[in-house]
Amino acid sequence: MLLITVFQLLSFAPLLLREGPEWPLLVALLGYPALEWLFLLLLRLAAKTKNLAPELLGCWLSGLGLAICGSISAEYAWKQAAAIAGGMLTYAVLLWMTADVDRAMKLRPVVAVGAGALLAVNLLFATAVGGQRNWLTLGGFSIQPSELVKLAFVFVGAATLDRLQNTRSITRYLIFAMGCVAALFLMNDFGTALIFFATFLLIAFLRSGDIRSIALVCAAAGMAGFLVINFRDSVAKRFRVYRHVWEPENIHAAGYQQTRVLIYSSSGGLFGLGLGQGRLRGVFAASTDLIFGLLCEELGMVIAFLVPLCYIALAVFALRGARQARSAFYAIASVSAAGMLLIQAALNIFGVTDLLPLTGVTLPFVSRGGTSMLCAWGLLAFIRAGEGPPRKFYKKSSLTPLQFDEI
Repeated sequence: MLLITVFQLLSFAPLLLREGPEWPLLVALLGYPALEWLFLLLLRLAAKTKNLAPELLGCWLSGLGLAICGSISAEYAWKQAAAIAGGMLTYAVLLWMTADVDRAMKLRPVVAVGAGALLAVNLLFATAVGGQRNWLTLGGFSIQPSELVKLAFVFVGAATLDRLQNTRSITRYLIFAMGCVAALFLMNDFGTALIFFATFLLIAFLRSGDIRSIALVCAAAGMAGFLVINFRDSVAKRFRVYRHVWEPENIHAAGYQQTRVLIYSSSGGLFGLGLGQGRLRGVFAASTDLIFGLLCEELGMVIAFLVPLCYIALAVFALRGARQARSAFYAIASVSAAGMLLIQAALNIFGVTDLLPLTGVTLPFVSRGGTSMLCAWGLLAFIRAGEGPPRKFYKKSSLTPLQFDEI
C-alpha cells in the first residue's frame, strides 16, 4: 500500500502543483490516499484479513480513474472520489450480507424483486444517452440501474444454486436471469446484456458442469444475436464498421471514435504524454467507454499494460479462494463476480483496440461513473467472501460445506 500511495501522489502531483488548483480537486486527490489507508485498516481490524491483494488492486485501479478525472475537471474528481467512497461502503454492506449463508438465502427473494423493480422503473422512466435507455435522473444525479442489477444477478444466482434445491427454485432463477437480459435488450444496452449472459453461463457451468447444455444455450443466444444484428440498426452499424474503421467513408463518420482512440493511444508511447496532455480527451466518452485509450496516451503503455493484468489477478485470486470456500454459495459468488469483472474489462479493452466491436461498457474501477464504481467494489466483496477459511467476521453457516472441486 505504501508503494501504491507513492505512485498515486506522484501521479497527482502535476494536478496539485498547477497554478490555481480548485479546492474540490485538492480535497479529492489528497483525501483519497487517506481514505484508502482508513478502509484497509478497518478491514484488517474488523475482518481479520491478512491477504489484502484484491482490495489493493481495487484501490490502485480506482486511483488511476481518479487521476484521469482530476485532469479533466475538479467536479469530475470530486464526484469520482465520492463514488469510490460509496463503492467501499457497498463493499462493506455486501460483505456483511454474504457473511452468513442463511441470511443470504432469506435476502435472495428481496434482492431479486428489488432488481426486477429497478429494471421496470428504468424501462418506464429512463432517458436515452448514446442510443441506450439506461439512465435515470434522481435529485440531479444520474444512475445506471443495470450496474446495480449486476450485483443482484450474482447474489441471486449464487444463493439459488448453492444447493440443487428443487425444480421450481431453479426455474425461478432462469426466469430472473432471462428477464434481466430481455430488459437490457429493450434498453438497447447490448454490451451489458452480453456481460449478463456470459455470467449466467459461468454460473450455470459452475453448478452443473454440463457443457452440452451450455452449448445449447449458446446456440439459442447466437440465433437471438443474429436477429438483433439484423433488426436493430444501431447494433448492425457497429458490426458493419468493425474492422473497417479506416475506410474513407468511416474515418470521419461511424468509425470516428475508433480511429481517434487508435491514433491517440499509440502516440503516448511507453511512458505517456502526461496527465492532461492527451488529445483523446476531446472525443466523446473519453473518460468512460474509451478510458483505456486515454490511459495509453497520457500514462503510457507500461501502466496501461498493468491494468488487464489486475483483472486477471483478481480472477486467479477468486479461483484459488473458491477451492477453500465453505459452501458452493461462496465459490459460485466469488468466481462469477471475478468472471463478470474480467468479461467487462475484456469487452472494454478489446473494443478500444478494435479487436471487438465497441460495446459501450465501462472499464471497472477506472471509468468515470458512480454506479459503475459501486458495482465494481460490490463485485470485489463477492470475491473476498469466497476467500479461504472463515474469519471471525463471518458466522458459521448451517449448510453443509462443499469444496469447489466437487461442484
